[in-house]
Amino acid sequence: MDTYKIAFVLDDSLDKTDGVQQYVLTLGQFLASQGHQVHYLVGETKRTDIPNIHSLSKNVKVRFNQNRMSMPLPVSKKAIRTLLVREEFDIVHVQMPYSPALAARIVHAVGPLTGVVGTFHVAPHSKVVHFANWLLRQLVGRSLARFDEIISVSQVAQDFAWSTFGVESAIIPNTLKLDAFYDAKPFEQYTSGQTIVFMGRLVERKGCRYLLQALVRLQANKQLPANCRVLICGTGPQEAELKAYAAEHGLASIVEFVGYVTEADKPRYLASGDVVVYPSTGGESFGIVLLEGMAASHGAVVAGDNPGYASVMGERPEVLFNPKNEEQFAEKIHKYLTDSAARERAHSWQQQFVRRFDVANVAEEVLVIYDEALHKRRS
Repeated sequence: MDTYKIAFVLDDSLDKTDGVQQYVLTLGQFLASQGHQVHYLVGETKRTDIPNIHSLSKNVKVRFNQNRMSMPLPVSKKAIRTLLVREEFDIVHVQMPYSPALAARIVHAVGPLTGVVGTFHVAPHSKVVHFANWLLRQLVGRSLARFDEIISVSQVAQDFAWSTFGVESAIIPNTLKLDAFYDAKPFEQYTSGQTIVFMGRLVERKGCRYLLQALVRLQANKQLPANCRVLICGTGPQEAELKAYAAEHGLASIVEFVGYVTEADKPRYLASGDVVVYPSTGGESFGIVLLEGMAASHGAVVAGDNPGYASVMGERPEVLFNPKNEEQFAEKIHKYLTDSAARERAHSWQQQFVRRFDVANVAEEVLVIYDEALHKRRS
């Protein structure tokens, strides 16, 4: 097998563990374990535990697509050229969409024998996001011609890449390392009774408020099993508002706001759930969190029926629901809490399905794309 010198390019920081960062690090670490030499060309990053990391810019924090992220300030073109000449990468793998201040400058500077590959991650949450990406394409358009191959992580991301950037792409799904999730054991204090788990940032589009509204309905109808608890795992700007809502509507006795959950503890919280809910309303290009939930949960994972999540759960549409439809959401929770046979059917399928996204399988497909890109460059 040929081995390559690969540069993953990301405008954002690697200090956080959002979906794109997980994609970059999971794929990069696996490829490194297979003998490839992997570097990370990224925005402002303070981590020192990642080998071959090149923090190239100062970044400013912004809100985009109802997410918090950081954007790079312009990077010295001379510094980029010096780095690329010194390292002589075989492949430069850019996370898309990308900034004209960092990634676009790298793409413009790569040598003629280097293959340039992109992975498109974003799905729109609004028309504003769609327009913003169309506008970004006007800023980076000249650099798009230098890409040899482009990947999208889902059908919805592929459609968005075409409608905003005007690029065709092959679908290769997201990936993550799931070993810690497969082997996860529930926390002892949550093994009695039944547990509903929400895992995510406490922002509007992640839908935690809709979960609380559905719980109010279930409680009013006396449809919550005895000894049922709800774990809200995550922090965010809506935290105080959600706690106040829970207290005002009589949920304080069953809802526990866990707060920030470490990556080490995340699998155990997911394993503690009889039902794991992801009621996101949109803005999801794929749904890495669904795979984590499927791998760790001992029960059923149910998800908001947005395009990104539907691209994962499409084979089992019965586990999807409209988060804003309070009655439908409540019925979905009630079904998988009280119908043990339905819960086991969902769990059995999810445990098998998630294996498709193992990093070894996805990396094999990505390497084929690298081969094709280099063939175009060097034939």
